[in-house]
Amino acid sequence: VDIKWKLGVAMSSDTCRSLKYPYVTVTLKVADPSGQITEKSFEMTIPQFKNFFRQFKEMAAVLETV
Repeated sequence: VDIKWKLGVAMSSDTCRSLKYPYVTVTLKVADPSGQITEKSFEMTIPQFKNFFRQFKEMAAVLETV
């Protein structure tokens, strides 16, 4: 139903004083056949997000041909 993403940078945590690595948080809203909408969120590294985005574009291209 919807996809949102945002870029973040973790500066530190309880177990690591200096992280400074960017990450992407993705939130998907998905509807099942009955119309029930669920929301799923997950985090990815930048390379993982680039791969996810590439695969998502490929899926969209295939769905347009159906």
